[in-house]
Amino acid sequence: MVEFTAIKPTRISDSVVEQIEEMILTGALRPGEKLPPERELAEQLGISRPTLREAIVILESKGLLESRRRGGTVVLDISEAGISDPLFELVRSRPSLVFHVLELREALEISSAYYAASRATPEEREAIAAKHRELEAVYEDPEADIETEARIDTEFHLSIAEASHNLALIHVMRGLLEVLQSGVAFNLDKLREEPEKHDRIKAQHAEICEAVISGDPERARNAAGQHLSFVQDSLVDYTESRRTG
Repeated sequence: MVEFTAIKPTRISDSVVEQIEEMILTGALRPGEKLPPERELAEQLGISRPTLREAIVILESKGLLESRRRGGTVVLDISEAGISDPLFELVRSRPSLVFHVLELREALEISSAYYAASRATPEEREAIAAKHRELEAVYEDPEADIETEARIDTEFHLSIAEASHNLALIHVMRGLLEVLQSGVAFNLDKLREEPEKHDRIKAQHAEICEAVISGDPERARNAAGQHLSFVQDSLVDYTESRRTG
């Protein structure tokens, strides 16, 4: 005879924990963002303040929140720990590893573009478009340095990843942001020497943006793939020319 297990009633604080965890994972609550004041948040949730405090303690123990004196309760960056710093140091000390970063970007960004085109909300599409406009403004600014362009470029691709609604993908991208930005800066440093190639990068970003915003997954995937293949081929050409030059 099949034996059934008694169902344990869920504590209210556990339900609060699950809701806040979900909001952190989906990006509705972002690193560094403060929760509303305790009284206000308890009213929004329809629970008592002691129950809310219990939930916050649990979330703090999980490394998701931090209560700061006079600073309220803040969402921590769960992607910080242990994933990017050693890799960043390796990439910075060994430029040849840029090709490894490109292979990583290919795995992440092609999937990001495909799923973002499939799943992005109207608000996320506008966020992607806004970040692309910011990138285009950098292209037009003769005073913009490589580090600034690399940062905005990486943030553009991150905005697409965040619209993929794939939680694992989002957190890997966030955790590796510094590594990815370092790789993009290295690429730009070489490609800026050839204006026609830099112009093609600009056009490729525009194509990725348009494909994602228009909701065409295959076009978005192809655009991201062609962009990264072009960057990789260009760097191979650059490396070969230096070796034989």
